[in-house]
Formats: sequence, C-alpha cells, structure tokens
Amino acid sequence: MECRVSRLLLLSALLSALSALGCHRETRNLTASAAEAQRTVRPASLKNPYEGNAWAISQGQQLFEQYNCSGCHAHGGGAIGPPLMDDEWIYGSSPANIYESISEGRPNGMPSWGGHIPDYQIWQLVTYVRSMSNLEPQNVTPARAEEMQAKKAEE
Repeated sequence: MECRVSRLLLLSALLSALSALGCHRETRNLTASAAEAQRTVRPASLKNPYEGNAWAISQGQQLFEQYNCSGCHAHGGGAIGPPLMDDEWIYGSSPANIYESISEGRPNGMPSWGGHIPDYQIWQLVTYVRSMSNLEPQNVTPARAEEMQAKKAEE
C-alpha cells in the first residue's frame, strides 16, 4: 500500500511539473509606442498599370461620378473630403498612396472600397484623381470633363 501511495505522489508531482511547464504564457506588448501607432505601411511596390493612359482617365472620371466621389470631394475641389486638385496631399500623391486611400480607406471619413470594387477600377480612379492635379502626362489628360465636351454637329 505504501508503494502505491508513493507512486501516486510521484505521478502527481510529475503531472504538476508538466502542467506548470505547459502553462507558460506568451507575453505581448499590447500598447504600441507612438511611433508604431503612426507608422503605416505604404505599398511602394504597387505600380499603376494605367499610368499615362487616356482611356483609364476617362473611365476613372466616369467611376468617380458613379461611385459618388463628388459627394465628398466636390468634383475635385474639396468639400467634406479634401480637395484633389491641389499640391497638398495628406497621405501622399503617389499612385500607391492613392490606391491605398481608396482601397483601405482613411480615418475620419474616407470609406474602404477594397473588396467592393475591382482592383482595375481602383487603378482607373487613381489615374483620374492624379490627372486632376496634373500628375498624369498632359498629352493624355482631357482639357475638360467628359460631360462638358462640345456636341458634334450632325451631318
């Protein structure tokens, strides 16, 4: 009987030791430093497949109206959302920065469109938005908005 009790005590001690080793908790720093909280990953490797493409600018302009971007950006002049026709860009004017703003959204207003519209349409919007600030080549940027083009005379 004494041998049996000692075996149970030994087994109990062994199980306690093993369970203590198995309960090691991972430590995590749940409070990010100010620098980490402000750091955003910029997709610098993203390249606009429509850069310098007049057709994409035209398509982007149509999408800008269809998705009611003018509701906040007032045809690029700014209203609730920031203006898109100036030199001052809050999150950067590179194609990758604009793509990220449209795709991921921004705090305090800009909704995330990623997953709601296809990537190629986001890139067309990027191309159009950049054309509003003369960031696209002048030879592909229309002189006026499509709805403002002169009607062709009928022959």
